[in-house]
Amino acid sequence: MNFDLPQDLVVHLKSLDSFINSTILPLQHSNDNDRFFDHRREFARTDFSKGGIPKQEWEELLNQARRLADSAGFYRFALPKIYGGQGHSETNVWMSSIRFYLSSHPVYGGGLGLANDLQNEHSVVGNFPDLLMIHHFGTEEQRKTLIPQRLAGQFRTTFGLTEPDHGSDATFMSTVARRLDDNTFEISGRKKWQTGAHHCTHMIIFARTSGKDGSAKGITAFLVPKDTPGIRVSSYEWTFNMPTDHATVEIEKAVVPASAVLGKVDFGLAIAQTFVHENRIRQAASSCGAAKYCLDRSIERAKGRKIWGEGKALADHQAIQFPVVELYTQVEMLRLLILRTSWEMDRIVATAKEAPWIAIEKGLSDKVAMCNYWANRLCCQAADRAIQIHGGDGYSRHYPFEHIYRHFRRYRITEGAEEIQMRKVAAYLFNFGGKESGGKTKL
Repeated sequence: MNFDLPQDLVVHLKSLDSFINSTILPLQHSNDNDRFFDHRREFARTDFSKGGIPKQEWEELLNQARRLADSAGFYRFALPKIYGGQGHSETNVWMSSIRFYLSSHPVYGGGLGLANDLQNEHSVVGNFPDLLMIHHFGTEEQRKTLIPQRLAGQFRTTFGLTEPDHGSDATFMSTVARRLDDNTFEISGRKKWQTGAHHCTHMIIFARTSGKDGSAKGITAFLVPKDTPGIRVSSYEWTFNMPTDHATVEIEKAVVPASAVLGKVDFGLAIAQTFVHENRIRQAASSCGAAKYCLDRSIERAKGRKIWGEGKALADHQAIQFPVVELYTQVEMLRLLILRTSWEMDRIVATAKEAPWIAIEKGLSDKVAMCNYWANRLCCQAADRAIQIHGGDGYSRHYPFEHIYRHFRRYRITEGAEEIQMRKVAAYLFNFGGKESGGKTKL
C-alpha cells in the first residue's frame, strides 16, 4: 500500500505553483489589487450602493486570473477532453490533491487569494458543475450552444433548487410549472439563495410539473433566461461574509418554451445529483487544507511570540500545544480519508455500468459525507483556534482568520447541511435508506 502522491501529480503541483508565483501573485500585488485581500477586503469587494453585491472591478480581476489560468492550460483540468480538459483517469484524486494544496499553501493558502479565492468559488483550477449538468443532460443544441458560451464567460447560471420555505428536502417544492401547450410551460414560485443572480444570463429553475409533495418524480429542471418576463430578483440576502451574490427570486407566470427543459420532464432531481459527490469531496479537500493553513500559521506564531518577560514562547505552554495537536491530528487523518475516498470514486467511475454519480451514491456516499461534514466543521475550529492563539491580531482583519471562519462556516449549511450529511452516514451504518436499499437518501 503506497500513500505517496503519484509522481506526475507532484510534478503538476510544482508547475501550478510556478504559474501562480510567476503570473497570478504579481497580478494580485499590482495596481493596489491587494486591497481585495488585506484588511480592506470586505469593503473593496462589496458595492454597498447596489445592495451589497460584488463590485465590478473585483469580479473583473477574478475573470482576468481565470483567463490567464485558461491560457496556461490549468483552468479546464477537470473537464472532459472535448472541452479542453485533460480527461485524467484519476480526476478526483488529482482535484482533491490540488484543492488541498492550494488551500494549505503557506503563501496564498486559506482560500483567500487571487489563485484560489473560495468566497467566490474562484480558482485557477476550475470547478464546472453547471457545465457538466448540460454535458450529461442537455440536448445537442443546448450542449452545442451553451457549453462554448460557458467557457467563454458568456453563459452564467444560478442553481434554483432552494426555496424560502423548502431547503434540504428538495422533494417538497412550492414552485410549479404547468403546460400551456405542447411547446410551452408557465412557471410560478419563489427561489432563495440563488448564487450569482446579479450577473447571470440564465437560471436553472426546478419546478414541480406533476406528482405530490415528497415525491422525487415530478420535478423538472428548466434553463430560463434571466430577462424572461415574470422573473424578478426581489432581494439580495446579506450574509456573514460580504459581498453577497445570493438572491431571492420571484417567478410569476414566466412562460418558457419546451426547449428550455434540461433533461427529462419530471426527472429533474437526477440533474441535482450529477455532480454533488465531486463537489462535496473537493469542498472537503479545500476545508481540510484551509484548516491546515490556520494551524501552520498558529504554530509559527506560537513559536515566535515571547510572553510575560520570562523568555518563553507561547509554544512552550501545553495550553497552546494540546488544542493544536488535537486539530492537527484530525487534519492528517481526514486528509488521508479524503484521498482514499477520491481514489475509490475514480475506481467507480472507471468501472460503473450505470451513470457514475448513481454508482457513487450507492457505494460511497457515506464516505463522501464523512469527509465533507467533518472537514467543514474542522476548518471552523482551526480558524477559531488561530484567532485565539494570535490574540488581538487574530481578531483583527489584518490577519485572514476571521475571513476564513466567516467563509467556511457557510459550508456547514450549504452543499448539504452537516445534519443531512450525518443522516446519510447513519443510513449506511444502520441500514435505513443505505446500501441495501440503493442509497436512496436525501440530497
